[in-house]
Amino acid sequence: MHTELFSFMDMDVLWNGLFRPLIRLILSISIGLAIGNIIEALHWGRFLARISSPLVRMAHLQDVSGAAFTMAFFSSITANTYLAEQYEQGKIARRELYFSNLLNSTPVLFLHLPSLFFLAIPFLGNAAFCYVGIIVSAALLRTFGIVVIGRFALPPTPEGCVTCELDDNAPKDFREVVQRVTSRFLRRIKRVLLVTIPVYTLVFLLNRSGAFEALNNIVGGSNGILPFINPEAAGVLILSLAAEITASMAAAGALLTEGTIQSKEVVLALLAGNILSSPMRAIRHQLATYMGIFPPRLAIWLIVCNQSVRAASLLFFTGLYYVMS
Repeated sequence: MHTELFSFMDMDVLWNGLFRPLIRLILSISIGLAIGNIIEALHWGRFLARISSPLVRMAHLQDVSGAAFTMAFFSSITANTYLAEQYEQGKIARRELYFSNLLNSTPVLFLHLPSLFFLAIPFLGNAAFCYVGIIVSAALLRTFGIVVIGRFALPPTPEGCVTCELDDNAPKDFREVVQRVTSRFLRRIKRVLLVTIPVYTLVFLLNRSGAFEALNNIVGGSNGILPFINPEAAGVLILSLAAEITASMAAAGALLTEGTIQSKEVVLALLAGNILSSPMRAIRHQLATYMGIFPPRLAIWLIVCNQSVRAASLLFFTGLYYVMS
């Protein structure tokens, strides 16, 4: 056996790089699926929908979309599993599923916003306010755009539907609640195991084989591809493509401390990396999760729409920042 193959099959590498994160992912999806089923069985979605009813009503979305929007502030997996259940039961159409999934990107961002901000402050200083502010502004623009487009693209909902019952066939007792939750959970967990495990394993193998690194080199390896990026900031851009946000912020912080580049150049490099890394972020972090929740073809289209709208909104505010700062 070759040394490289032996190293690749090292149990520490497999455990830390594949098995442990895969187990964590499956547990997260399972918990989210169980919570979504419990919420539906107990009709808690009615009360969750009431919180977001004004925004949802403006977008011509139904009660279940309002409940999913509120859930997304606590767990994106719970929100998506809940939407998938409602879509399979025919309670929302495919078009509304797309709008609802796009709308949920804003509460998902706010769920992780505190950790992003307090990570950026030590590395970027005052530049963190610009970077995080642009990301938040792009999210708010997406929300406004989705609400406006949804108002024209979706049919009006009946008066009072946003807070109406999510299931007229309510369970009669606790035993029936348990039976509903258990049967639906077992039915969907099979897809989680059959789809998520091979997809996640494939991404792990591609990452270990250097496929992502080669793609990063093609996209960000040559100076001058993005003329508005300072050559000294190219390393920050490449790290944004090749690694997690912490590595790119650490590099940016070091350059700022040395006075090699200015705050504007750092912010532009981080934003460019954020935009260009959308496809790889989708493959690494969304593909396995979405394909474990939605039918495979639908999952891919949801990811494409989600990341495209996100990248377009970030590109718009990045351009404004470049011109006005």
